[in-house]
Amino acid sequence: MPDLKPLLNAVRQAAALTRRVQALNSAGMMKEGEPVTIADYGSQAILCHAITTLHPDDAVLAEESGEQFQALVSESDRELITSLVAEVLGRPVSQDDLIRWMNGGRDRQAERVWVIDPVDGTKGFIAARRYCIACGVLEQGVPAAGILCCPGYPAGQSTGLLFFAERGVAQMEKLEGGKTYRIAVSAQPNGLSNIRAVESVESDHADHEGMLEVFKAAGFINPKLERIDSQDKYGMVACGDADVYVRLPKGGKAHKVWDHAAGVAIVQAAGGVVTDLDGSLLDFSLGRTLAHNKGMVVTSGGALHDRLLDALAATGHT
Repeated sequence: MPDLKPLLNAVRQAAALTRRVQALNSAGMMKEGEPVTIADYGSQAILCHAITTLHPDDAVLAEESGEQFQALVSESDRELITSLVAEVLGRPVSQDDLIRWMNGGRDRQAERVWVIDPVDGTKGFIAARRYCIACGVLEQGVPAAGILCCPGYPAGQSTGLLFFAERGVAQMEKLEGGKTYRIAVSAQPNGLSNIRAVESVESDHADHEGMLEVFKAAGFINPKLERIDSQDKYGMVACGDADVYVRLPKGGKAHKVWDHAAGVAIVQAAGGVVTDLDGSLLDFSLGRTLAHNKGMVVTSGGALHDRLLDALAATGHT
């Protein structure tokens, strides 16, 4: 099990970079129908360079690539993100460095794999909403540790939070540093009133109407529903700010592992439960996608989780 503490500095550097890019209102590009920004490439370069320096024998599975960076990003934007990375790191950096770092650990076979989403919730990032920087650790295909850096959490504040989990312990601290707090999922609710639920903002990612149908079938009374970008939703369940996160997918696309690995590790370490819509554990052993799973149910566990699985089955969403 890796010690995550040395990597937290790199995550903070990646957050500083993404905030600078966001302040520039830099437009995104399209990659396979999804947006990507220069912040994605710069953040990934910082993270992968740190991981391969600290853990040279580990493999890395990351969302972006140096080849994409060269093909999609204009020369002026490549120069811009290179200069911003150099500024954040406080050292000279070339475009060749960025490309090499982005691809670090990519072709290595290892029992331990770092799963990186350099800017999770890119649409939220572009729209100045919530986003996060996610680093998950798979050991023999199972989420074992993770970091979620959430610069926009709590909502409406600029402080940001870091969630991280290792050795079965979930913790949280302010992005700027300071005291570390152990976190845990919320206590099981006594009734079905005012359940706090989160789901995806984007309607092309999640079936919003179907979710309300499921909540009704579960007997939830006046659920407090908040729509949030990115794996911030996992952080909210892990620290007890939300009781439920359910994702009803739309379309036939398989979920990408980097969108869930870190969050799953943190929620589980905080005492929560994560399954797909039929109650199966998520299978991270298949490469880049969760091809064997449909949707997510993330809760504090127990009767609440079972009630949601029953409601999903009753409404035909499994």
